[in-house]
Amino acid sequence: MSDWPEPILFGAAYYYEYQPDVLGGFDSEAAKRRLEEDLDLMAEAGFSVIRVGESVWSTWEPENGRFDLDWLGPVLDGALDHGIGVVLGTPTYAVPPWLARLYPEIAAEDRTGHRVGWGARQEVDYTHPAFRFHAERVIRKILARYADHPAVIGFQVDNEPGVQLYHNEGVFQRFTDHLRHKYGDVETLNREWGLVYWSHRLSTWADLWRPDGNAQPQYEQAWRRFQAEQTTEFIGWQVGIACEYANVDQFVTTCICYGRPGIDERAVADELSVTAGNPYYRMQDGLALPQDPNPTPHWTLHGTAALYRAADAMYGSRQEPFLVTETNAQAIGEPSHNMPAYDGQWRQAGWALVSRGARMIEYWHWHTLHFGAETYWGGVLPHSRKPGRTYRELARLGAELRKAGPALEGLVPHADVAILYSKESEWALTAQPALAHADGSPDRDSFHSISGPFYKGAFDAGLQVRIVHTEQLGTPEQAVADLPVLVAAGIYAADDDLLDWLGRYAAAGGHLVLGPRTGYGDQEARARLEFKPARLAEAAGVWYDEFANLSGEVAVRAAKDSPLEPGPDAAAVKWADGLVLDGSQALVEYVHPHYGRFPAVASKAHGQGRVTYVGTVPNDALAEALFGWIAPEDPWRPAHPSVTATSGTAGDGRTVRFVHNWSWDEVEFVVPAAAVDALDDTAYEAGASLRLGPWDVKVLLEVR
Repeated sequence: MSDWPEPILFGAAYYYEYQPDVLGGFDSEAAKRRLEEDLDLMAEAGFSVIRVGESVWSTWEPENGRFDLDWLGPVLDGALDHGIGVVLGTPTYAVPPWLARLYPEIAAEDRTGHRVGWGARQEVDYTHPAFRFHAERVIRKILARYADHPAVIGFQVDNEPGVQLYHNEGVFQRFTDHLRHKYGDVETLNREWGLVYWSHRLSTWADLWRPDGNAQPQYEQAWRRFQAEQTTEFIGWQVGIACEYANVDQFVTTCICYGRPGIDERAVADELSVTAGNPYYRMQDGLALPQDPNPTPHWTLHGTAALYRAADAMYGSRQEPFLVTETNAQAIGEPSHNMPAYDGQWRQAGWALVSRGARMIEYWHWHTLHFGAETYWGGVLPHSRKPGRTYRELARLGAELRKAGPALEGLVPHADVAILYSKESEWALTAQPALAHADGSPDRDSFHSISGPFYKGAFDAGLQVRIVHTEQLGTPEQAVADLPVLVAAGIYAADDDLLDWLGRYAAAGGHLVLGPRTGYGDQEARARLEFKPARLAEAAGVWYDEFANLSGEVAVRAAKDSPLEPGPDAAAVKWADGLVLDGSQALVEYVHPHYGRFPAVASKAHGQGRVTYVGTVPNDALAEALFGWIAPEDPWRPAHPSVTATSGTAGDGRTVRFVHNWSWDEVEFVVPAAAVDALDDTAYEAGASLRLGPWDVKVLLEVR
């Protein structure tokens, strides 16, 4: 990846084939003029990359076995002439109608016997051999034709995998075989899954029931794990094909849509050269700090903390820099959700992603579509195809990235706190949700509803977070050196080794923060027999065997002699463990006639470190107070509520600071150390006042 056009790639997905001028033919004079105009505008905006080709299998192969490959050539040639690199996509996530017609058996089933209707995308079972045959054929045709083109810097295989849980017959039969190989015989499975319950004991593998009506959590755990493995295998299969054509300087990735039901993002990322994903976020007041606590529901990320969390999740997939293959250009979403960014917000979001490890910012997409389901997913150019405010704002960011990019080469984001991520626990808490929504319905996103408030609390306290998967933990001693604070909240499905590792981390000098549901289940998501948190109760100095859901906020206050002052707005929400002190000091207690008998937060020294147990889901105020107590003082931590300051170490050893103002108000920030603005070369002495305008960002290089 050293031969990229720029240290930080900047561009957009470009669908030349969707342009109205091209509908009359790729060889028309209007199409050629449009292509040249687009590329000129991209170059003027500082573009160094475009993504092409991943959505149009029916253009690549209009009929079974008839291929049309030449149409993309002018795009690649033109990109090369303009100094723009190209990410070439494989089109397997959007199958052509002829394939669906000729092979109806490849249709995905979202429940046994119920086919997903063709008419959108990702409607097929990508484990089916008929699909694989045709997918491999078109992939090889495209890559054989264009992999050696000098404009191509990398490949994206498929797109946003994991949207379906496949109930197809072949998938179910492979699942049965998988269980047979793992457990050996039905008696072992009966014992491990507790199938004596409700008369579910199997006498033969043929007795295994379909997933549709399943109510057994151990079955659900195995089913979700198996489904994720199918996605990992599929992406790995495509990566293997692409690698046959790629040279050593070309990367291979996919666009990960985080949170889809059929994907283990870390496992998929391990198959790639580099992680890539698509953070879509709410613009306008959705980025304001302080954050609106009651946003209008929408699928896009809400709030600055959520934007940073998405970036940290992408970095955490491989603990390496990542690519943003899609993010907001204009308004993103349905025709009824149009909220294009305020001036400055594109810069803010772009630099926020870069500050957490992004090496590419690529917008979806270049020109706003004139037809199709995504007519109102606004592109860099509006429907008029003339440069407007979005183009001008992004061109400003493009110029900044080109200027400051070389100084940020090799940037490694800093982290004050690590949040532990467990896909196994996410699946387990989907099957048996610990939390409820306000209407009383089960919250099947309970893992994130438990761990998310800890991330936001650290963010609100001005700290930087690293998301670490349970499979990525090294030695406890190395973890302490790299990550002095580790939060394990919602780690419900965990084997003995993981729980023992957490105890050794604290003993080695780390500050371990335990949260609800951690240490409750084993690797099969079975409830453990010990007092909870299992295998950690002695280290934590607390235990419990009682817990409750909270229907509203329960006020909390500092316990006697506590060093943690939660503040008047602090409260416990959604959950309460009935903690019993056994060597630990109570830090926070409930203000409640019943729950007042239990501490809400307790802490105990353990070995060279400390274990703090948080027996509830903290609201924003309590979570911020918790991390304010945990974190040491830092002069770079802003006092103003709309200002954030994040940092990283560049490849040359210099510290880089990214200071944002997420509001309409002009603010001032006192620079604690001498620094130079990488964007306009302004020098600041230590103690100087840095002025930030509305929705502004500064990139500062500390003077060594």
